Amino acid sequence: MYLWWLWCSRKITRSSIQSFQTLFFSFPLKRVSYSCKPIVMSCPVPNTRIRVLNSKPVQEDRDYVLYWMQAAVRLAYNYALQYAVFRANQLGKPLLICFGLTDSFPEANARHYAFLLEGLQDIQRQLAQRKLQLLVFHSSPERMVEKLSDKAVQVVVDKNYLRVTHQWRQRVATNIDCSFIQVETECIVPVELATEKEEYAARTIRPKLWKHANKFLIPWLDTIHVDNKIVSIPQMDELTVFDLQGDAKKLVERLNVDKSVPPVSQLIGGETEARRRLEEFCQSKLRDYERLRNDPSLNCVSHMSPYLHFGHISPIEIVNQVQQANASKTCKDAFIEEVFIRRELSFNFCHFCDKYDTFECLPAWAKQTLLEHSKDPRKYCYTLEQLERAATHDPYWNAAQLEMVQTGKMHNYMRMYWGKKVIEWVADPEEAFRILLYLNNKYELDGRDPNSFTGVAWCFGKHDRAHMERPVTGKLRYMSAEGLRRKFNIEAYVRQYLPSDQPNNALPVISSHHPYSHKRKRTTK
Repeated sequence: MYLWWLWCSRKITRSSIQSFQTLFFSFPLKRVSYSCKPIVMSCPVPNTRIRVLNSKPVQEDRDYVLYWMQAAVRLAYNYALQYAVFRANQLGKPLLICFGLTDSFPEANARHYAFLLEGLQDIQRQLAQRKLQLLVFHSSPERMVEKLSDKAVQVVVDKNYLRVTHQWRQRVATNIDCSFIQVETECIVPVELATEKEEYAARTIRPKLWKHANKFLIPWLDTIHVDNKIVSIPQMDELTVFDLQGDAKKLVERLNVDKSVPPVSQLIGGETEARRRLEEFCQSKLRDYERLRNDPSLNCVSHMSPYLHFGHISPIEIVNQVQQANASKTCKDAFIEEVFIRRELSFNFCHFCDKYDTFECLPAWAKQTLLEHSKDPRKYCYTLEQLERAATHDPYWNAAQLEMVQTGKMHNYMRMYWGKKVIEWVADPEEAFRILLYLNNKYELDGRDPNSFTGVAWCFGKHDRAHMERPVTGKLRYMSAEGLRRKFNIEAYVRQYLPSDQPNNALPVISSHHPYSHKRKRTTK
């Protein structure tokens, strides 16, 4: 009122306002500037997800921000894409999105490529609806990024945890001349925020993950809109755009890849299909998950693992939707334990243990007990060829192997049994380890993933403890056919995959080429 009276009586002065402020607020009047200044934009991605991979400058005089899509082939909860959009808008530049489709990804075949291409088709459609273009180049990702970076202000990439993809990023960081930023998209809690070392078991990492969970299990803020569009696509004689139009399974024929394992019809790749399956699971299966999840004959599973592996859905979206579903807390907790704690334990393993795909990754007690019992008499011994053809005496194991060969998936409980039996039937534990990784990575859609590498290692004692010692398997946790019969209607499971009129030695074989026998090429991580 005092200021209003001064104004009305035309007695207001700068000194009177300052006197009033000094008296009541104790701070001096500051001159207000009305000059136009750039709006400071707030980054929507937490700093804990962002890592600078080189010390090169941001080349602000160049044409576009380059987003190298590789691990996260989706729109929602894609923090790498979100950060790239933020930087493009902040710098007033267009955004160029690219994916490098290489023919030579280790152990990938037609089955994996078809699922990948379906996901790329889906995200390309979604981005097009937002006037954004995804360019898929038939090229090694490294070569693609190095060529496109010549006109890039900055390059942004998602994070991946396996050796070959880690090396891609290292080499690109060295070879390009602009800033290179990596954004974590695979995990709920960034691996190095949760812990700074390889964890011993789920019980040791669980409290560390839950400590940070609430900061990251938040709804997706959709900011995927770029103010400046790419006017023209850079012409690169050395790069060939791969046209995604058409049936993905037929597009695979244009690639020079291993075609010995055909695509599957049971699962379709892509974020749209992943979200549909998640909704279906939450509505019809989650309420029974805790009680029925281990029964292989009932199929009370989410089928999320292939979609997680190919980056078609985020674990954050999965957990958020599960928490909102109409199911008991017990069922929700059981599922979240798998998709959050167990999965992120596997990423911790592959991040901190460079030998994640070899027998050497196992704890000392497990290696010792396996080697000590490697000479024990065995009732059954099988070769790789017999195992791959599901030609063993055990119908339960054969059914599990055929489920994987035919559908690209295996029920999780049977996956454990499947691995444990190979350890019994192959005398050399290192050979057994190689066989399991070979079969898993060849046929499983979620093969070649931290979760699968960890699953195989678990069969050999990783993230487990020593149990009562017995012949052949030593101190490893033991699983038996009798246990399957006691717990489940295992015969119903067998009937789904093993024809009753077909003898084991006549079962189909997809390929007789076994490259696993050559030692894996390993380089420093």
